[in-house]
Amino acid sequence: MNDSNSSLEQKFLPLKPNWFHVLLSLANEEQHGYAIMQEVLERTDGKVRLWPATLYGTLERLLDASLIAEANRRPSADEDDARRRYYRLTPLGRRVLAAECVRLEDLVRVIRAKRRAAESEA
Repeated sequence: MNDSNSSLEQKFLPLKPNWFHVLLSLANEEQHGYAIMQEVLERTDGKVRLWPATLYGTLERLLDASLIAEANRRPSADEDDARRRYYRLTPLGRRVLAAECVRLEDLVRVIRAKRRAAESEA
């Protein structure tokens, strides 16, 4: 990754929590809004709920930022609803998600090191 790409990704960090959850939901597959909402709810054991207004506002901002795009492929007609819009990560979105994951992993490492240090002093 060259420096210009790296600085482009860094301008999005830290990601807003809603952005992070939507991008993470799209990491492995294209999904429509309701499926994203359900995945976030399940993945967080109900701790994070993306209400429709929040979700669709987030999707619009992610589209505007070129982190996601509408997917071209759709399920077969018998498994689909024509009103649904499907979303996918763009290459930039995938890089931003990866950079945010590294940032969060680094933060967890610091937290664990501080916890170990505090426990050894006690």
